[in-house]
Amino acid sequence: MIEFSLPSLGADMDEGTLLEWKVRPGDTVERGQVVAVVDTAKAAVDVECWQAGEVFELLVEPGVKVPVGTPLATLLEAGETAASARKRRRPAAPARVAEPPRPMPGPPPGTRPRVSPAARLRAAELGIDVERIPGSGPQGAVTLRDVEAARQPAAGDRNAAMRQAIASAMSRSKREIPHYYLMECVDLGPLLGWLQAFNAALPPEQRLLPAVALLKAVALALRGYPQLNGCWRDGAFQPASGIHLGVAIALRQGGLVAPTLHDVADKDLPTLMGEFADLVQRARAGSLRSSELGDAGLTVTLLGDQGAESVFGVIYPPQVALVGFGRIAERPWVDDGELCVRPLVNATLAADHRVSDGHYGGRFLAEVRRLLQRPGDL
Repeated sequence: MIEFSLPSLGADMDEGTLLEWKVRPGDTVERGQVVAVVDTAKAAVDVECWQAGEVFELLVEPGVKVPVGTPLATLLEAGETAASARKRRRPAAPARVAEPPRPMPGPPPGTRPRVSPAARLRAAELGIDVERIPGSGPQGAVTLRDVEAARQPAAGDRNAAMRQAIASAMSRSKREIPHYYLMECVDLGPLLGWLQAFNAALPPEQRLLPAVALLKAVALALRGYPQLNGCWRDGAFQPASGIHLGVAIALRQGGLVAPTLHDVADKDLPTLMGEFADLVQRARAGSLRSSELGDAGLTVTLLGDQGAESVFGVIYPPQVALVGFGRIAERPWVDDGELCVRPLVNATLAADHRVSDGHYGGRFLAEVRRLLQRPGDL
């Protein structure tokens, strides 16, 4: 018997609501098949199953909110039958539903409420007045669960939920990760000239954007600087399994998501352009897959033509680095002793001092600059 559990779809997710099952008991599922749709604070996500087998039992009904790691369904392994599984299985535990805590009798009038230290710290992080929270603990004490329940937005207010999820992840990042920041100004004249020549004979829908060249340069540079590509877990650095980049995408309704482009260093620019455009479209339509969330080794944020000149980002935990590109703008530049005007972009790096230092990060940014000024290498 194989258990299929709710996966974590990012550091800012600790629970999700099952919206729809795509399979029924008795169906055969393949590895990578979409089997359910789960609602997170940011989007409805198609969840894939990474084991092959026959669906035996669905454990959670649509509409139920459960924590990450909760078993959603069971599958029969090869050679296993429903009859044999029924004989061996234990009684299924009822699905856990996120219910509001039941308030206990409060403290006597005129006294301050009891608050656990963890609850007081969390309330301070979230900017919540702890004295306004009804307590569910002994003698009306305010618990950590009470604080988390108080921060939940009204039903249907996805934008508020997204802002809170982002704030939670970024608060964790600034609290736990010792950031350092670097910036490199890059002359993109060679790259933009190369792109103009490449795009000249192509229809608009096939033309390359500078963004994909920036992503490819970061991915290629990571080959030589693997300490920036991975995550900090259990007190140690864990290298990523490949060069998979999270891409910060602004949503039309506000907020952002950072789905993953996989194996970026190994793909040519036209292929990356197609995948990037598709990822942006589906992210804004709310139709991402679980395999596109949670396994990036580094995130890149691209401010585009309307952004600021520089962005000093906050690392997305548990990753250990983030690269940012500001607006490409014409500015004064000295080239071979001559003052001129060139299209420049500020490339920035936020990195985790537990894993790397400024000298290492500076060499990485210099390699990104070198690649962008030799577009043929991309």
